[in-house]
Amino acid sequence: MKREHGFWLLMIVAIVAIPAMVIELVVRTIVDDGMQYDLEMWKYARDLKQVAVNPLIGHQHRPNSQAHLMGVNVTINSKGLRERDIAYERTPSTFRILMLGDSFTEGWGVPFDATFSKRIERLYAASGISAEVINAGVGNYNTVMEVNYFLDEGHRYRPDLVVLNYVPNDAEPVPAYTAPDPWIGLCHACVYLFGRIDALLRKASVRPDWRAYYLDLYGDGSAKGWLDAKASIGALADYARAHRIKLLIGYLPELHNLRNDPLRDVAARVRRAADENGVEFVDVLPALAGHESSELWVSPSDPHPNALANELIADTLFRKLETME
Repeated sequence: MKREHGFWLLMIVAIVAIPAMVIELVVRTIVDDGMQYDLEMWKYARDLKQVAVNPLIGHQHRPNSQAHLMGVNVTINSKGLRERDIAYERTPSTFRILMLGDSFTEGWGVPFDATFSKRIERLYAASGISAEVINAGVGNYNTVMEVNYFLDEGHRYRPDLVVLNYVPNDAEPVPAYTAPDPWIGLCHACVYLFGRIDALLRKASVRPDWRAYYLDLYGDGSAKGWLDAKASIGALADYARAHRIKLLIGYLPELHNLRNDPLRDVAARVRRAADENGVEFVDVLPALAGHESSELWVSPSDPHPNALANELIADTLFRKLETME
């Protein structure tokens, strides 16, 4: 009787395990072509991130790490930035800008030299000005995390000017991070299937679509995430004034629907927050709106700004920066 029970137990395990192994093999060898957004973001978190000591920063890049993600090489320097190694000490006779932001600023899905930070650096060089534009963007950051990174670490670069790049999801709450379960890193199929299920639920309106999700972060202007982001803008502005650092807020729009952007109220809120703190502001949307949204995406499934979008963002920010020198 015990042998019979053991046989059926093995059969049940085999019935479950064999299809799971086949699905995992298919995802790894066929589906995972290096351009699947959900899988690539998961690899990014697995291979390049670590939990930060400060819970208001949440996570940070792992120093001296690298990975091939979304078709491009991503190399993290000794200070945890997607940047060449730049000393905290100032370079003589060189204008220094620190770029704060999330994956838009980091340059998700575009080569390092094509990021708008490096393009701006080259625009300065072409105009005869020696400048360092330090890319401090980290994927999945929000405004609270970006400002706390600056107050903890970024200020050590002693920049002449700081650009806080604001994206509509920057009013998200700061997640509570813990060290990832190493077993999760083995299941590509789990990540892919969860992503497909989530997409289906959004299409079926079981979960909010991107527009509803972003607007819910702000509500009538009293949502906690937005109030926290606004308070962080104020804290950064206060620090900048006290240390005679120029500050610019660059608004980078969500790229799903540029010609009829449903998030203009978000841009208006950020502009008012800048005005209330005496901070310069620039909206990048007009430079992008002449293009079909999908022309500016990294891939059909990934509406991060591609190389063309980074070029347009760089040109807009640079024109504004020239007025602030």
